[in-house]
Amino acid sequence: MKRLPNYSLLWVSFIVFLCTGCNPASQLSVSSPDGNLCLHVETENGKLYYELSRNGKPILDKSRLGFILKEDTLAGHLEITEALHHSFSGTWEQIWGEDRIVENNYHEMTIRVQKTSAPKRKFNVVFRLFNDGFGFRYEFPEQEALKDFVIMDELTEFALTGDHKAWSIPYETHFYEALYEASPVSKLGWVSTPLTMETNDGLFLSIHEANLTDYAAMNLIPKEGSMTLKANLTPWSTGEKVFMKAPRVTPWRTMIVAESAGDLLLSRLMLNLNEPCRIQDTSWIQPGRYIGIWWTYHMHKHTWHTGPRHGATTANALRHIDFAARHGFQGVLIEGWNKGWDTYHFNFTEPYPDFDLKQITDYAASKGVTLIGHHETDGWVSDYENQLEAAFNLYKDHGVQIVKTGYVGKLLDGKERHSSQFGVRHYRKVIELAADKHIMIDNHEPVMPTGLQRTFPNLMTQEGVRGQEWDAWDKDGGNPPVHTTIIPFTRGLAGPMDFTPGTFRFENPVLPQTRVQTTLAKQLALSVVLYSPLQMASDEIENYERNPEPFSFITTCPTTWEQTIVPEAKIGEYVTIARKERGSSGRWFIGSITNEQPREMQLPLSFLDKGKRYKAVIYRDGDKADYRTNPYPVIIEEQEVTGESTLQIAQAPGGGTGIILSVLSSSGATSDIQK
Repeated sequence: MKRLPNYSLLWVSFIVFLCTGCNPASQLSVSSPDGNLCLHVETENGKLYYELSRNGKPILDKSRLGFILKEDTLAGHLEITEALHHSFSGTWEQIWGEDRIVENNYHEMTIRVQKTSAPKRKFNVVFRLFNDGFGFRYEFPEQEALKDFVIMDELTEFALTGDHKAWSIPYETHFYEALYEASPVSKLGWVSTPLTMETNDGLFLSIHEANLTDYAAMNLIPKEGSMTLKANLTPWSTGEKVFMKAPRVTPWRTMIVAESAGDLLLSRLMLNLNEPCRIQDTSWIQPGRYIGIWWTYHMHKHTWHTGPRHGATTANALRHIDFAARHGFQGVLIEGWNKGWDTYHFNFTEPYPDFDLKQITDYAASKGVTLIGHHETDGWVSDYENQLEAAFNLYKDHGVQIVKTGYVGKLLDGKERHSSQFGVRHYRKVIELAADKHIMIDNHEPVMPTGLQRTFPNLMTQEGVRGQEWDAWDKDGGNPPVHTTIIPFTRGLAGPMDFTPGTFRFENPVLPQTRVQTTLAKQLALSVVLYSPLQMASDEIENYERNPEPFSFITTCPTTWEQTIVPEAKIGEYVTIARKERGSSGRWFIGSITNEQPREMQLPLSFLDKGKRYKAVIYRDGDKADYRTNPYPVIIEEQEVTGESTLQIAQAPGGGTGIILSVLSSSGATSDIQK
């Protein structure tokens, strides 16, 4: 039985809490541990509000709290009956993640609220302030006056103090697969979260939610004539937002407050607001990299359904398994193996006749490779749930421990939105049953992630992003280079994303006007920049065989990390991320990317261990590389560096750089483990 350790722990509970940087006489205020952030709560004319400041300067003006219920309102005639405070300081260890050890330090205030009018229904609001932001959630305690109830609207507001620059996608975007656009807050429509903003004062804010459990996802909509954003929950098809039964809690409403764009990427606030791991034995949960029979479908070489060009055949699967074994990949994804692709009414336990599941899984096991299973539902979740246990049991019996799920139907069961309470309940059912069967999940067309991977680390990665597949079939030409310089700061803040980088061929015979709009070196760098503990190398294996030297960066790069730092970042322009490998090697992997503009990366290596020498293997754009006209040239070179070195590397338009830093021994060689 394996449990994650707490390395340090400090817990202090008390009724009256003195806030550094807040009004010391106010019981209704709470500060962050470093005293920079201060949150205050009050009632005015029977309505409940909160406000937030940083070093005395407002970030959020009076922002309303409360609900409209089907049978009542929890919006007016409110009074605060008590305020409770406590603090927590500790650390916890991630099974996989961007950092192995996570600090969890906060000050908390619980406000108990009651209606002054009969039947005097009650609720609480719990606020947690961290040094890098805050979260709050509502609690509905057990009470005679509120048992089963229906939420028709949540009144939560974020009353911003300026017309900040914001990066957003519309709420109505299918599966969150859109290009993030920058605009002033005043020009926003109904948008999804995370919503990331840059203030005129140089602060960076991002609004999202944590621990979305049996509730509707939160979206944001501006209140007319103001800089106030209001929570707007995804409704059921019948109009209700959430069906609840006390005692219950809502998800956390969160805001990261950071001094730089890079600091947004280092916040672990959302993870800290999720519950600790519920899986006692986590030894079977293994991050890694995989390939698949996938890109050939987009290139129309193969079909998902059976026929003369069927891709998921036994012979094709064995060929990919051999390739994976030669190059150290964990698994092979086979889409189109099961019956139903011709009608989109799927059978999750019956393979097509040309796919021998036992032969393939036995052969994969003999090669040290796993078959990655696939369940596309087309959004018919009731049909999927009826087959779910049998489908997982089939995979478990054949040693398949990773399953990619998909929901390409625009509505679940033809009527409910993916981010509704209906969808949230379904996704959780799949994750929990998968955990019971020792199966890891890669979920496509999901609800936007909210940190649930801390509680159920078998939820390895999710899509919910306009990924590399758009570079195969988007009639507008594919993802522009700027796209990957934005999504780490928007969708990436929600959790791991299965973007599937690693395409090496830039010609598209199906849609000649559409292709991957990067250089080859940028494709390598994306393996580091876009975090996912299960990461797919997207291209056909023949294209890797033709480019063995650049391919070596992908096969060497890990997918889980000891530590992550962000030396430089400007949203929409460039980002450089350095990640330290777990284990004793001491290696660092660096990914740096730019948008459509060329640039020169200047990277101080001050994060390296003092007194040690490193070999830097640099995969950079060739001198005449350009994503539009000449994407292929990659130069691979080596040099010796220390923590006092600064790397200066030119990046082409739409380009990037991948770097591996390995510790040198006293003799100037790398140890066996580092080669």
